Amino acid sequence: MTDGVVLAHDYATQRGGAERVALLMAEAFPGSPMYTTLHDAAGTFPGFGGLDLRTSGLDRIGLLRRHHRLALPLLAPAVDWQRVEGDVLLASSTGWAHGYRGARRTVVYCHAPARWLYQTERYLGAHGAPGRAADRARAATARTALAVVAPWLRGWDRRAAAAADVYLANSTVTRDAVRAAYGIEAEILPPPPALLPAGPERPPRAGGRAVEPGYLLCVARLLPYKNVDVVIAAAALTGHRLVVVGQGPDRDRLEALAARRPGHVALVGRVDDAELRWLYRNASLLVAASYEDYGLTPLEAGAFGVPVVALRDGGYLDTVAEGTTGAFFDDVTAQAVADAVDGAARTTWAADAMRAHVGRLGAGRFVARLREVVLGELDTVRGAVPDQVHA
Repeated sequence: MTDGVVLAHDYATQRGGAERVALLMAEAFPGSPMYTTLHDAAGTFPGFGGLDLRTSGLDRIGLLRRHHRLALPLLAPAVDWQRVEGDVLLASSTGWAHGYRGARRTVVYCHAPARWLYQTERYLGAHGAPGRAADRARAATARTALAVVAPWLRGWDRRAAAAADVYLANSTVTRDAVRAAYGIEAEILPPPPALLPAGPERPPRAGGRAVEPGYLLCVARLLPYKNVDVVIAAAALTGHRLVVVGQGPDRDRLEALAARRPGHVALVGRVDDAELRWLYRNASLLVAASYEDYGLTPLEAGAFGVPVVALRDGGYLDTVAEGTTGAFFDDVTAQAVADAVDGAARTTWAADAMRAHVGRLGAGRFVARLREVVLGELDTVRGAVPDQVHA
């Protein structure tokens, strides 16, 4: 264990950028225990299985491990009940892990203030959004439940943020959101791309058929604010084939949209790293239409020399170098995305320039700064009054 340092992450139940960062933190502080509310080994990266993972009482309920959104009203109390033991806590948080208490100092790495509290309509989908009646009913139920508990959760969330000693943010937009939500000035520390070309590659299969190279690629959790439906519609306008990587509650609706273009849209679901490497390497373009607090996928694509067309918003403003690694579109409409795809397809891109851009955001820089901040707090603890502990 890295003496005195403990880690935390909201829940280890899915495969995404926040989970990759949490695993990178574990590499930065080897042997340190990681506190989390839920762990679904089948749903997240295998690396969590090798950690000293300390889960909450909610983890005994299999349904919540598989569907963490059902646990949303219970996560704050679960974090309150689960006290950590350590001198300095480094928390990877999108809304819960910053609430862990028991360490004498707390450093929060914020991926985003809780979207379900501050961007509810974007997170759940707008009222009257298209889709199956059952999907709309589930979103309406979640919206109603959030309306009941949101005032209490906002108070809990802001108290948790105020108790931290250092806030780090993954992007400019997250820094601004932290300032707006909590009145805290956070340092920007962009995470590196976690998936790089070095490693095994294996082609996935979609519906029992091999995926042929030369497609548009979309990598996103299947949630309303990821705008995968718009990408599907844009692919239809351009005539390009599309491969969508990701899993989530919006899958049934998106599969119905994909079925209108049989053989042209493949939703391959969750893939392992070897399959994702193959998919990046053999794509013609990455399409990133999500509302993101940090734009990780353009960096991963750039490492493979694949350009991106991305929404001119949020974290993509920090990670896409316009004209070098990709192009922007300004509106989340099928036509705007299609026009950007057509323009990028006619452009000659320099793979070496893309890789150089990605190289400036490497893992070594990220880990070095994390260690500098956390070990600085550890030095503060060693010179502090012995009973100085966050309540």
